[in-house]
Amino acid sequence: MRIVSIGECMVELAPTGDGHFALGYAGDTFNTAWYLRRLLPEAAVDYLSAVGEDAVSARMLDFMAAEGIGTAHIRRLRDRSVGLYLIQVDRGERSFAYWRSTSAARNLADDPKVLAAGLAGARLAYLSGITLAILAPEPRAALLSALRVARAAGTLVAFDPNIRPALWPDADVMRRALTEGAAHADIILPSFDDEAQHFGDATPEATARRYAAAGAELVVVKDGPNPVVSLQAEGLDTHPLPAPAATPVDSTAAGDSFNAAFLSAWLQDKPLAQAVSAGAALAAKVIAAPGALVRGAI
Repeated sequence: MRIVSIGECMVELAPTGDGHFALGYAGDTFNTAWYLRRLLPEAAVDYLSAVGEDAVSARMLDFMAAEGIGTAHIRRLRDRSVGLYLIQVDRGERSFAYWRSTSAARNLADDPKVLAAGLAGARLAYLSGITLAILAPEPRAALLSALRVARAAGTLVAFDPNIRPALWPDADVMRRALTEGAAHADIILPSFDDEAQHFGDATPEATARRYAAAGAELVVVKDGPNPVVSLQAEGLDTHPLPAPAATPVDSTAAGDSFNAAFLSAWLQDKPLAQAVSAGAALAAKVIAAPGALVRGAI
């Protein structure tokens, strides 16, 4: 089994509490790939992106390779580097400052041949709304076209809208692009709070029905600690979540890790309720520790 995750991995600077910062690597689709690699040790998990030819980019690629993530479909661009974000903590609340305007990942879909090669033979392709947001309209269309071809050849496409309005020129462009992205996916994994705020959905059920209308075969709506709502051909269902075993510490990568565990179970033909439970269980462990990549969670 081969899985391809598409998007942007960034350099992370996290405060260590002594006025210094620890360097790491993270990004929504990369986080999901990282967890998928551990959940499916027999599978090949590749990352499809672009980085620079500088030392920072080389260190990122070395990190990915050491973590078992395939880098053969990551383009190296001479005049670009990778994005960076800095975590700021104020009385326990995290916020982020980003430097990504010249990130090489914005050019990940510039070469249709690279896209075709990266997706060829994949059992699953995974992307997010951030993947679409960082691309200009023409390469965004090229990526969606490549996904359409891959689906026709048997690749399952999963999409998390992961709405980040600051990355889009305006709300209308964002909503149209996310809806178009959803139309190219088999599985949609939205978060209700984002959808309610930016699409005006009154309930998780409304979110599920809107994405199903866009063409998805399965929609799984996350809603924090509240029940997960799913919609497929068999109908609408609600999946209550157990109370977390530990006090949440850091919500970073909660959705990314949920998606990884859900998709891992789904690819192994587990029942829908079991896949949702797997996603919720991993997310609960991840938010009980700081950081996006929690090694003890699996």
